[in-house]
Amino acid sequence: MYEGLIAETIRIEGHQGDIIDGYLARPLGGGPYPSVVINHHMPGWDEATKEIARKLAHHGYVAILPNLHHRIGPGTPAEQAAAVRAAGGNPDAQYFGDAQGAITYLDRLPYTSGKIGMIGFCSGGRQAFLAACKIPRLSAAVDCWGGRVIATPEEMTERQPVSPIDYAPEMQVPLLGIFGNDDMSPSPAQVDQTEEILRNLGKTYEFHRYDGAGHGFFAVDRPGYRAEQATDAWTKVFAWYERWLRK
Repeated sequence: MYEGLIAETIRIEGHQGDIIDGYLARPLGGGPYPSVVINHHMPGWDEATKEIARKLAHHGYVAILPNLHHRIGPGTPAEQAAAVRAAGGNPDAQYFGDAQGAITYLDRLPYTSGKIGMIGFCSGGRQAFLAACKIPRLSAAVDCWGGRVIATPEEMTERQPVSPIDYAPEMQVPLLGIFGNDDMSPSPAQVDQTEEILRNLGKTYEFHRYDGAGHGFFAVDRPGYRAEQATDAWTKVFAWYERWLRK
């Protein structure tokens, strides 16, 4: 059977009408295909995350990866990430605007099905949790080791003023969580606490924890990559999307 995909940089309208960079990967053909918004990790809009967009396209999804660090100015992903860290991270309000801009872009494409998922890594996982609570337009979300979902008062700032777990009662989007048991952000205890809250609220969720894996174990270009655990976790991700985006 013929296979093909196209991947390219694009521009999208983000928060407050700002034009920001994006990366779009999709299968060739008329579709309709379900879609996935990707929230990159704090290290930025980098090669490894663009490869994840192409992976999703290979599996039959239209994937869009907005550059959430675009406004910090030109530079390598590492330089942009360092500047965003120094500024205290991306403001949550700005993230919501950029995520909605990505969703609007997908909705306007003639080959998308209308079913939109999300996946986020590290800080992007935290953002995916937020989106599962505050963006009901999504049909599924995946939080990969999002830290500070349960934030202490000292961790909350003007840019990120609310602990994401406080939004959990509003969650309408089915949430998959992928975590490493060697991670400290979030720690296993924090993952357990998050799960207990979601369970008590009666939310639709599924958490998977991996021994021998720490923070960022999907990142193929980093020392923390764990091939066996990542391969299994990807099967969980695609099963989740098959359930909520295709059926």
